[in-house]
Amino acid sequence: MSSGSGKRVVVTGATGNVGTSVVRLLAEDPEVESVVGLARRFPDRKPPKTEWSTVDLAAEEGGLADVFEGADAVVHLAWAFQPTHDPAVTWRTNVLGSLRVFEAVAAANVPTLVHASSVGAYSPGPEEDRAVDESWPTHGWPDAVYCREKAYLERTLDTFERDHPGTRVVRMRPAFLFKRESASEQRRIFGGRFLPGPIARPGVLPFLPDVPGLRVQALHTDDAAEAYRLAVRTEVRGPFNLAADPPLDVELLAEMFDARPVRLPRTVARSAIAAAWGLRLLPASPHLFDAVLRLPLLDCTRARVELGWRPQRTATEVLEELLHGMRAGAGAPTEPMRGRKVG
Repeated sequence: MSSGSGKRVVVTGATGNVGTSVVRLLAEDPEVESVVGLARRFPDRKPPKTEWSTVDLAAEEGGLADVFEGADAVVHLAWAFQPTHDPAVTWRTNVLGSLRVFEAVAAANVPTLVHASSVGAYSPGPEEDRAVDESWPTHGWPDAVYCREKAYLERTLDTFERDHPGTRVVRMRPAFLFKRESASEQRRIFGGRFLPGPIARPGVLPFLPDVPGLRVQALHTDDAAEAYRLAVRTEVRGPFNLAADPPLDVELLAEMFDARPVRLPRTVARSAIAAAWGLRLLPASPHLFDAVLRLPLLDCTRARVELGWRPQRTATEVLEELLHGMRAGAGAPTEPMRGRKVG
């Protein structure tokens, strides 16, 4: 435990979309004495009570246990979405890097591990389109690298919890996470560097493709970060779904974009995505598209009851904020989140 009266919390992936919000909220928490943010590159800003440490989880180097020594909790957020054309690279960071984090948590006897899982870890949702709770199977969609890696780490944590019962393990399974400051990063991750931010302006697109079954849930990153903060402070264990209402579908998007929805068969949409991905014009793979069509809706009752958590923004407000950020080229002073409208 930390030497002072408050908690010492280590956050991996501290300069990304979720990490910047988690670090800020932890630094504002009077029960947290200090925060250690781990990232591959130092950011340009330092929140109160926070120190930075450069760590590359993909590198086969020791020392993580030394960084974790004396911590009350480790919040593991580090994740690489790209390159989607080379899954061996993301495997080294996302899976092997996570294994190093888990091993270091055990070696340093850290009492709490909060891990960033995802809705993408879940198996395809039920046919009747009902929301699922945390007992739904987490085998992912095996053809999508992102889902496969998230599901693999769920099985790894099953073994970790069995072997280290003294460590309190919390798994967060959020929907898609957005905020204004991450707009440029999200555009690059999903739309690619050739997609101009101003295209997100209402009236620019005359129509939107209406793909059967395409609907997702979203959540403001700050609302997700609040759930992480509560998980550090509250003696809870296990998985928690995190999402805001309403689910986002093409009708809602068409209204926001002032566009007309046009029905597009799944096979046509997938073929177009596959062609753009194959030409390296689009970073989001057709395999991820397949997975998104099968994602279940999340029932977040457990987070409300056991964490006392409720999102402060609707999914519609989150999307509006993201689109405004894309048009403005919004970002944050960290390397992953630099703002720009194009490029």
